[in-house]
Amino acid sequence: MVDLPGTESKKPSELSGGMRKRVGLARAIIYKPQIVLYDEPTTGLDPIVSDSIDKLIIRVRDRLQVTSVVVTHDMRSARRVGNRILMLHGKRIYATGTPDEIFGSKDPIVRHFIDGVAETKEDFF
Repeated sequence: MVDLPGTESKKPSELSGGMRKRVGLARAIIYKPQIVLYDEPTTGLDPIVSDSIDKLIIRVRDRLQVTSVVVTHDMRSARRVGNRILMLHGKRIYATGTPDEIFGSKDPIVRHFIDGVAETKEDFF
């Protein structure tokens, strides 16, 4: 299910970053959880491997009918895998909605984060 054929005899040090993430997911889903938590699943991966990890998250969610909570700063990934997005700012929930609602937001703080525009701290307070 996690697309790792032929890697059964490999040592962890012989696996790529994407393969290691897949092994971690396999270890998590073997117990048939109701919720799977992902912490920055695409960090450190190239765009092609990131896309394959996103597709894997969606496949696991849909096939196993599990709730997936993905913590990420990767807005492309959030848009691909999310049914609902929750944005934290200033130690609190700042915005929540569907990907279309969040990515279509006119709120300046949401826009800064989505667009990746660096601003000074004073711009937010």
